[in-house]
Amino acid sequence: MEIPKPLHDAENSMQRVEAFSDGVFAIAITLLVIEIKVPAHSELEHASLTQLLLKSWPKYAAYVFSFFTIGIFWANHHHWLKLFRKTDHVFILLNVFFLMCISFLPFPTAVLGDYITHPEQKQTAVTFYTIGIFLPAVGWLLLWLYASHKKRLLNERLSPAYIRYLTRLYFISNCAYFMAIIISLFNPNAAIIVTIILAFLYLFPPKKPKYV
Repeated sequence: MEIPKPLHDAENSMQRVEAFSDGVFAIAITLLVIEIKVPAHSELEHASLTQLLLKSWPKYAAYVFSFFTIGIFWANHHHWLKLFRKTDHVFILLNVFFLMCISFLPFPTAVLGDYITHPEQKQTAVTFYTIGIFLPAVGWLLLWLYASHKKRLLNERLSPAYIRYLTRLYFISNCAYFMAIIISLFNPNAAIIVTIILAFLYLFPPKKPKYV
């Protein structure tokens, strides 16, 4: 009986990176809903169940927005990994850092949902949330800069112009997310609008890779 040949090491390594990443994305996106608590029976003494459920609208809004944000990161990550021909130890560690930032996002989401309607705490909650959104963008940029340097890990046929395009795009995105943090210090509502616009921009299909 012939023993099947194992997958190529580089291909197998990339598949493991994608599988592990998918697992972390799935857990992070699931954790978001855990922060939406069922109203306690004791609260029904002061309001009806309908009122209590409607009162939790900020948590629903934060949940939906973060769900789509993580979903967009996952969809782009899935497409993005196809640009690489191999991985290495540093890339794997940088990807772990990126995933750590993704899995952290449910926490600032919970803070935003709890305090966005509190006038005295709103600015802190929004700033903390924009930092939470900014961190995965930083992790993504670090991954790209490491992998794209002299096409260290990229498909060697990728067009240099396309590589430069993605590098500019990721730098601009990081600058935009960082500006959202700065804006949140003075105008929390405007900062939320900026993050929503950025999320909608990434809903569009990514530009198709160009090869030479």
